[in-house]
Amino acid sequence: MLIVQVIVNWLLLGSLYAAVALGFSLVWGIMNIVNLAHGAFILVGAYTAYWAFTQLHIDPFLGLPLTMLLLFCLGWVVQYVAINRVIRAPFLMTFLLTFGLDLLIADVVQLLFTSDRRSINTAYSGFGLTLGALHIPFDRLLAALIAVLLTAALSLFLQRTRTGNAILATGMDRDAARLMGIRIDRIYALTFGLGAALAGAAGAMLVELYPFDPSQGGVFTLRAFVIVVLGGLGTPWGALAGGLVFGLAETVVPLLPGIGPGYDDAIAFALMVLVLIIRPRGILGKAFYA
Repeated sequence: MLIVQVIVNWLLLGSLYAAVALGFSLVWGIMNIVNLAHGAFILVGAYTAYWAFTQLHIDPFLGLPLTMLLLFCLGWVVQYVAINRVIRAPFLMTFLLTFGLDLLIADVVQLLFTSDRRSINTAYSGFGLTLGALHIPFDRLLAALIAVLLTAALSLFLQRTRTGNAILATGMDRDAARLMGIRIDRIYALTFGLGAALAGAAGAMLVELYPFDPSQGGVFTLRAFVIVVLGGLGTPWGALAGGLVFGLAETVVPLLPGIGPGYDDAIAFALMVLVLIIRPRGILGKAFYA
């Protein structure tokens, strides 16, 4: 039964990590931008959910659409006003701009909420489904299901809608897309807005599972980067695959004889290097995006 519990913990954590990286993967794959402000957007989502819970008594999961809408608007404005101006600049410029945005957003969050560590305890925290020695917490199960649903919804949106096809076409060849009448600036703003909205959803789910503070944005960005490298670009399902591998490094590998806990990040980075050597495009990455 211990093995079953470990597998369940791995699947729940891996799915949650997919939510952390989903927006990062979208922006990187379509816009070729490694968004260093991604973790800051997750923090904004977390603090939005925290504020809605403490001030308006809205459950973080029920308030997810509100959080995503707010982050979508924030991402749209940031892209349209700032990032569109350097979209054709050297890669380093977008690096520096998004790094500056990360610092700015983290400072504003700290100014508004202080640097105190926060957490949320809902009425159902600690409850779960118990089958013998197996225990599945409701909040983690719900977060994992939402993460998979968001991945599926993004995949369907990109593949089955006219706007989604325009986003994919812009990611493959923006000059050709422009010749087909696609407004590149609006597509980029929409893509960045969607990436921010997905980051906000991840923040709203994380806030109920873990304590958080304004200094954690860099950690989220780094983990999203590793997950996307593991899973690959070109499909939202790559984020889920990368999240599961990252979750494996944190839940299953430390239990192997001779390894033990405390090496979670080292194991994840070692797996990233291994995947880059064996399959540089990532587990599910498409050749074009490599």
